[in-house]
Parts: sequence; C-alpha cells; structure tokens
Amino acid sequence: MKNTHKWTLLTVLFLLLGLFVVACGGGAATDEEPAADDSASTEDTADDEAMDDEEAMDDEEAMDDEEAMDDEEMMEFEPMSVAAESCDYGGKISSIEAVDQYTVVFNLCKPDPAFLAKIAFTPFGIQPAEWIAETGGTGAILEQPIGTGPYMVDEWVRGDSVIYSRFDDYWGEAAPAETAVLRWNQEGAARLVELQAGTADYITNVSPDDYEAVESDPNLVLIPDFNPNILYLAMTNTFEPFDDPLVRQAIALGIDRQRIVDNFFPAGSEVASHFTPCSIPAGCEGEEWYDFDPEAARDLLAQAGYPDGFETSIYYRDVFRVYLPEPGIVAVEFQTQLRDNLGIEAEVVVMESGEFIAESTDGRLDGFYLLGWGADYPHVTNFLDFHFGEPNPQFGTPHPEIYEVLEEASQIADPGEAAPLYEQANNAIKELVPMVPIAHGASANAALASLEGAYVPPFGAAQFYRMDPGKDTLVFMQNNEPISLYCADETDGESLRPCQQVVETLLEYEDDSGNTVPELATECTGNADATVWTCTLREGVLFHDGSHLDANDVVASWAAGIDAANPNHVGNTGGFDYFSYLWDGLINAPSE
Repeated sequence: MKNTHKWTLLTVLFLLLGLFVVACGGGAATDEEPAADDSASTEDTADDEAMDDEEAMDDEEAMDDEEAMDDEEMMEFEPMSVAAESCDYGGKISSIEAVDQYTVVFNLCKPDPAFLAKIAFTPFGIQPAEWIAETGGTGAILEQPIGTGPYMVDEWVRGDSVIYSRFDDYWGEAAPAETAVLRWNQEGAARLVELQAGTADYITNVSPDDYEAVESDPNLVLIPDFNPNILYLAMTNTFEPFDDPLVRQAIALGIDRQRIVDNFFPAGSEVASHFTPCSIPAGCEGEEWYDFDPEAARDLLAQAGYPDGFETSIYYRDVFRVYLPEPGIVAVEFQTQLRDNLGIEAEVVVMESGEFIAESTDGRLDGFYLLGWGADYPHVTNFLDFHFGEPNPQFGTPHPEIYEVLEEASQIADPGEAAPLYEQANNAIKELVPMVPIAHGASANAALASLEGAYVPPFGAAQFYRMDPGKDTLVFMQNNEPISLYCADETDGESLRPCQQVVETLLEYEDDSGNTVPELATECTGNADATVWTCTLREGVLFHDGSHLDANDVVASWAAGIDAANPNHVGNTGGFDYFSYLWDGLINAPSE
C-alpha cells in the first residue's frame, strides 16, 4: 500500500550528528560572563534546558520525519499510464498519463468540448489502484467499493439495504449523520407510507396520484425533480420484423403518445418532440416527431407485408422511474394501443431489473421494450451519442447516417455551429426510427419537513452528507435495489446513486446546475483545441482504506474501464458501457 515509509540510515546519522553538534555547543565562540556558582539553580536550569532540548528534538524529528516521508514517497512514485497503439481504433482516448504524483494528463484523439461534464459523472469515479488490482476488477469490488467520499459502505444486506458509516477522515465537509441507510421499494405508495410513518427520511419518485397527499401534509415536503429525461419504445433491428424500416415507421405513427402522457404522467410532463429534451442546447434541432395517424400506420404495415399485424412481446422492468411512472400499467397501455391501432399482439413480459438492463443494452431483446434515460450531464451528446453512437448495439445495427454526423458534431464546442449537424442527426433518427420517443416526464421526490438540506440536483444523485436528519441515522429510500456497487460497469440509476455516496470523481456537478466544480481535482484545464486535458489532484486525500490518493489511482481506475485488454476490465457485466459510448469505443476492444 502507499505511504509506508522507513528512515534511511543516512538520514538517521545526519540527525544524530546534528544533535551532537548542538549539544556540544558547536558554533562561533562568544565572550560571555561566567554564570554564578549556584549548584541548585544550575541543576534546575540544566534539567529545564534538557527538557526543552528534548521537546525541540521531538518536534524536529517529527518535522524531519514528515519531510523524509514526503521525499521518499516522491522517490517511490512510479507513474502509470494507459494508451492506445494509435487513434485508428476510432475512440477519443489516446492516453491517460500520471505525470507526477498529483498530475494526470488525458490526451484525446479528437476534440471533446464536453470533457469536463463527462468526467464528473459517477462511472468515472476513482478507487485505489491496489484495491482494483487485488479484486481483479470484480468480486469484492462489486459490493465493497473503496472511495474517498464522506460515507463508506459497511454492509450490503441483499434484498434489504445498503448500510453506510461516516468517514471521519473525509477531506471535505463532514456528514451530519453518523450512519446512512439506503433502502428500496418498487411501489410508490409503499415508499410514501414509510415516509409518513417516519421510517424513511427521504423517498424518490412520488406517484403522481400522491402529490396532493404530500403537499397537504405539514410533516412532509414535495421536492420537484428537474432532471431532463426521455421515455422511449425501443426495437432492435436485428430481429424480424423490426429489420424493416417501414415497420418501424408504422409503429411511430401508430402510438398515441398524447394519450399516454395525459393518462399516466404527472402535470408538467410533455409529449416528446425529439429524443433529447429541448432544455438541452441543440437537443430539438430538426423536424418534430410524427403525429398520431393509425390509418397511415396500418397502410405502412401492409406495404411491409403485415396487413394483419404480427405477434411479439413488450419487455419492461418493474421499476418506477422519472420517465416511467407505474411501469406495469403503462406497459399494458402500449399493449392495448398496439393491438387496437395496428393489429399487433404483444405479450407483456416483466423482467428482473439487472437482466433487463443487460439484455436491452446488448441488443438481445427480440420484441418491443420500454426504457428511458435521465440526463447524466447537460450536453446533447449524453442523449444522442450514448444511444445512437457506433459502439452501441442497443437498437441493433447502428446507422451511419446518424452516428457519423454525431461524431462530427461532438467535436464542435459552439452549439450554434454544431446545430446544423444535430438537425441532420435528428432528422435521420426520425426517418430511420430506431425507437419511438414518447415523453419527457415531470417528477418529484419527498422528504420529512424536518430533514434539513433535502434537495434533488438536476444532474447526478442527491448526496446524503448534504442532508441533516437531526439524528444519528439518515434513511433514504429509492425505487429498486442496486445491481452492483462497481459503477464503472453500471448504467442503472439505482446503482449509481449508492456509488456516488462513496466514490468520488475528479470534478462534480453543482447542486443546482450542470456546471462542474472541483472534487478530487482542484482543476482540470484543456488546451486550445480541447484535445489535451491536465488535471491537478487535491493533496492529502485519504481513501477509506487509509491509503493516499495519487495520480496512479486515477490512471488505474480509468484503465480498468477504457482498456478492454486490461486484466481488471471485468466488472459486473464486462460492458463498461459509459466508457465505451461516451468515449467512442474501448481501447483494445476485441474485433467482432
């Protein structure tokens, strides 16, 4: 482990020699009057001087010890790096290098104006290089992340809770509550009962029907959630009949999206005109989505050879999300519309959350599926590049008409200059229909009125340490159990939230905006064309295992995710999807 130091023999000899010279009165001679002959006084003075000398020696030894430790630490530091052989692999990361103990340089193959927003995202959190190597990037690290955050994981009680304890050596503001407990329940009404009973301090995603009950209760407070989001009805074009664009266009015309928003979403929700919410700059460039036209939809199905429709499935996970309240009820609504409007018979299939995410992300679901997205950072690349980029197999074979334009647009910092490209990409999405955008959902969380600092940030998850329950334990209740706590290899919000309490990133988002501010890095600065980014680390930061943060921890954490050939690139699913999609592919990815 880092920061284990030994005195060198030479250092000790020099220290003893210095003390010997001081004790023997070494130095220039001076003319002084001899002291009075007072034996008792002389002995007392000698004792006092000896004690003073001993204390001074102890102070000097402590200071010299600290300096020697720092010097030896610098001497022992051997910088790590991860690099692609060349930029021909197509991704954005050329190399990540530890220049010295507290400096990391990211060299990119192409400009990335969204770099700062991306690196503040939870999957790019930093853990000790030794812990990653010891676990091999899987096993214990899936349940026991070691971070630098204000809380550390004590225990994950499967099926019940994740229990945290306050990290007393945290470099920043201390958490008010000694213990934090994360619990979950899939039912919105059940979460509200817990809040009303005082067994939870905070709950996520209040059911739309319960808004009034929360607002009328003086012991509770409703907290609006302004996170940009999208619900979509997805298809995978490697399965028939979704390989036919006429079928996909028919689906786009045959869904009454306004009916879904009116009947199943809370006030403030809106039918999606584009995949990306219009609150994101450049998100709504291009033509708006198709209007509901079931007659035209049936004509397209007939042209595709399905005049009487076909049989398929609708997959979903029973997890209440901002973009999908009451998922089981909404799934049945889609089933009804497909049958009535298009003659399509779709069996509703509920899946376990982790399996659903894995299967949908890898493009292995052979029917429709309901999924959505909440913004991770405030840039259009977070919506479009993640879902429609070349590395993403979610919707089947990616479309170059979309991803080639997105790749070009992602390198342009000025939104106005990039707007024509996003217009082109959005129009191609409308024409090719890899999915049907349904709604941008309004949502709200709730908390006890006595919980000080209760909030919902627009990006990222609420931080437990920023809230004070006025007691020893904070109880936070979310919609579902985490899939794993190694969030370099997770995309699910119910996993990212518990990770964010423990593992920190180089930068973080402000509580009330998507602006980035320092976290583990005091600053990250880019060159003129946004291809080289230099991050300076905060000094003196401790991990939960007592080791010190340094640049090698940053390199090791990123290397495990971005380098497919790294021995620690294992994780939970092995997909490391955010590393792949947000950086345009993995270094050393195996050829298909």
